Amino acid sequence: MKNKLILALTALSTHAAAAQTPAALPPVKTTAFRTDTFSIAKYGAVGDGQTPNTAAFQQAIAACASKGGGVVLVPPGQWRTGPIELQSNVNLHVATGALVQFSERMSDYKLIKTNWEGLAAVRNQPLIYGKNLENVAITGRGILDGAGEAWWMVQKARTLESEWKKLVASGGALNEKQDRWYPTAQALKGTTVKEAGVLTEEKKEVADFEDIKDYLRPDFLVLDGCKRLLIEGVTFQNSPAWTVHPLLSDDVVVRNVTVINPPYSPNTDALDLESCRNGLVEGCSFSAGDDGICIKSGRNEQGRARGVATENFLIRNCTVYRAHGGFVIGSEMSGGARNIYASNLTFIGTDIGLRFKTTRGRGGVVENIFIDHITMKDILNEALLFDMYYMIRDPSPQVPGSKERPASPPKPVDAGTPQFRKIYITDVTCNGAKTGMLVRGLPEMAIQDISLKNAVLRSEQGLVCIEADRISLSNVTLLPTQTDPVMEVHNSRNITLDGIRYAQGAAVLLRVSGPEKAQNIRLLNTDASKAKQALELGVGVNRKVVTVTKK
Repeated sequence: MKNKLILALTALSTHAAAAQTPAALPPVKTTAFRTDTFSIAKYGAVGDGQTPNTAAFQQAIAACASKGGGVVLVPPGQWRTGPIELQSNVNLHVATGALVQFSERMSDYKLIKTNWEGLAAVRNQPLIYGKNLENVAITGRGILDGAGEAWWMVQKARTLESEWKKLVASGGALNEKQDRWYPTAQALKGTTVKEAGVLTEEKKEVADFEDIKDYLRPDFLVLDGCKRLLIEGVTFQNSPAWTVHPLLSDDVVVRNVTVINPPYSPNTDALDLESCRNGLVEGCSFSAGDDGICIKSGRNEQGRARGVATENFLIRNCTVYRAHGGFVIGSEMSGGARNIYASNLTFIGTDIGLRFKTTRGRGGVVENIFIDHITMKDILNEALLFDMYYMIRDPSPQVPGSKERPASPPKPVDAGTPQFRKIYITDVTCNGAKTGMLVRGLPEMAIQDISLKNAVLRSEQGLVCIEADRISLSNVTLLPTQTDPVMEVHNSRNITLDGIRYAQGAAVLLRVSGPEKAQNIRLLNTDASKAKQALELGVGVNRKVVTVTKK
């Protein structure tokens, strides 16, 4: 353990599109622990996979903290336990060969007031929890198993018939369509409650949520309002909900951590950095039922009132396998996100690669995001996605047989209007996706200042750019199988497409539509002669808004 290492995170070099390089990130204050060791076995724990050891865990942690801190050792063995609460100056070290098996009994977890998806809420207490702590760690090469299968809903369509029959025969409850199984009737009842678990004027107390307790799945690890955190080496698997969740915490280091959650497990994000400041994430491997690496900062009015951005993070040398998104900002980003550096990330089989998502009502500003050296393979949907219509139907779907997009009326700009801007991406490869790059802003708030340089994207569709301003693609190869068009720009201005490469014989290289907003579209240093039609203009678009220079 390199607990005494001082990490100085300096700004990464970025390409010319960034215009200027931000100042160096502040150094991350790191953990340091006494060498005193407190083995849970000395406090009565038995690693036989049968004996409950919750009291032994807590006694060892309390003894360690009372002596000024040190290491709480979980030796090799299988250790059953209920929820664990950490204390300051304690390093919970899960040794190689140790399996910590959390209880599958829902009654072992109590409801508490906490935060869920950016809102004040009541949930079952996390499996591992710490609040207002300082200098705390979870380290080692052991495994922490969250028994998430005791909590998850299961969809019939994603389950083998034999397993489905066995599941139904075991008990639980089915929905009306008989295609979703829930572990208890309480868990099913929670699906009928709008914003289940969220604290309101009508429901202010923990007792108000007892009737849907089993629906309010716990996060695996929550460190809330803490300072100087280290999570290193351990494997988290089978989380009931979000897995690793630092919240409102400063100086966070997540290193060489593995998360393994099944692809069908709901809401099992691997890592959620929410309203955290100053940190490093490196060398991790994630596979989850939801997003992989997530940047969040609260939702809607509550997030804006909190007003704490996630900022000053370096995220590098990580791999994300099955997940909804590989590297994600949003959708709960109402407190903002800035000064985030992501480098040397690999996404294999994720639904989306780089995923920026928000919607009306969130507010917040995401800016100064620097991403380089991203490798993607077999992406189900978009390789790069910037979307302000998260969980909303397409605002301007194309009529079958028509290339024109119907008008999407703007709404007034207010505190709930989100913003994406100043995002710089370089050195990207993607071998297989539905769409290479999709930019979709709001009619009242364009997505601004997005730069992509040095990329090769093989996909079904190439570039789709809607409601955007100052978007730049430079030295980008687009290899879509659907080439009518290779690039579509709608209701956008100040778009620079410089040094674009594509396959010989494309039907249409560039289509520009949206006469009210189309302005200053530049196609530079690109061999347009390889396409059957270089430029196609939508109804009412003036040819003068597009500049084409030969290579």
